[in-house]
Amino acid sequence: MNNSILLKIENLKVWFEIRKNILTPPMYVKAVDGISFDLKKGESISLVGESGSGKTTLGRTILRLYEPTDGNIIFEDKDITKLDFKSLSWYRKETGFIQQDPFGALAPHFTIYKILEEPLLINKIGTPAERRDMILKALEEVKLTPVSDFIGKYPHMLSGGQMQRVVIARALIMRPKLVIADEPVSMLDASVRIEILDLLRDLQEKHHMSMIYITHDLATVRAFTNWIFIMYAGNLVERAKTEELIENPLHPYTKALLEAIPDPDPENRRRMRKVPEGEPPNLINPPTGCRFHPRCQYVMDICKEAIPEDIEVEKEHWVRCWLYSKG
Repeated sequence: MNNSILLKIENLKVWFEIRKNILTPPMYVKAVDGISFDLKKGESISLVGESGSGKTTLGRTILRLYEPTDGNIIFEDKDITKLDFKSLSWYRKETGFIQQDPFGALAPHFTIYKILEEPLLINKIGTPAERRDMILKALEEVKLTPVSDFIGKYPHMLSGGQMQRVVIARALIMRPKLVIADEPVSMLDASVRIEILDLLRDLQEKHHMSMIYITHDLATVRAFTNWIFIMYAGNLVERAKTEELIENPLHPYTKALLEAIPDPDPENRRRMRKVPEGEPPNLINPPTGCRFHPRCQYVMDICKEAIPEDIEVEKEHWVRCWLYSKG
């Protein structure tokens, strides 16, 4: 593997089994269904899609919080796909997770100091004095200062934005190489969101971490990540560098997501937006062919019959859409 690649995902599938009862054959929710990509050291990806697209499942599976059904997760040339809980202890130190809901992510009966000390204790890192120094530095980095005002408080004594800063501090305290941030600003006030995103970008660049930022909102990613990956119904349908994808979207679904971004210009707000009708498909029984075809205004017969290939239409700009087939 290229030594600049931190994470390699190969044809990853995550299917959840469901049964009506023990006598009926199982059915499967195909939440992630054949995804492949590379993430280089120090790079960041925004994984964008509607609710139910599978992006959170993908992120949690990369962290090995969910078990993959098929495919491979390779981290620094080590295949971690089938490692057991004990064998993953080293990987837990190399990864961080920033949850969507800071209210539910923090133990209510722990002080902020105890919350940040817990991962250090679990991983047997440092002496008490060294751990205290790491905790104070972590709080300073997320701009919860003066630190002495926060270490003895409990989560309910903080605002939503302050709690999310604690979640970020906990995710980064062991200096992970990969951080997955799952909708980290969706539950915060609009005035706080930009501050948190700026903080994440600055910390990612400062510590040269790789990051996967999961969101449904393309409006928040432009100044934040190197790449945008568009996910729909368990598949990646378009991948490109951030500016390239925003300025030159190819897949009809990507165009629809961009159309849905609120525009401050009143003239633009008055025009009709071309947002596709309908809802994402049932992933127990997804559509044949391209999964977007029931909602696509450009649908052709082949879209209903065959799954499109991943085509590099322009340099480092891939799309899964029959509109760009060279055949």
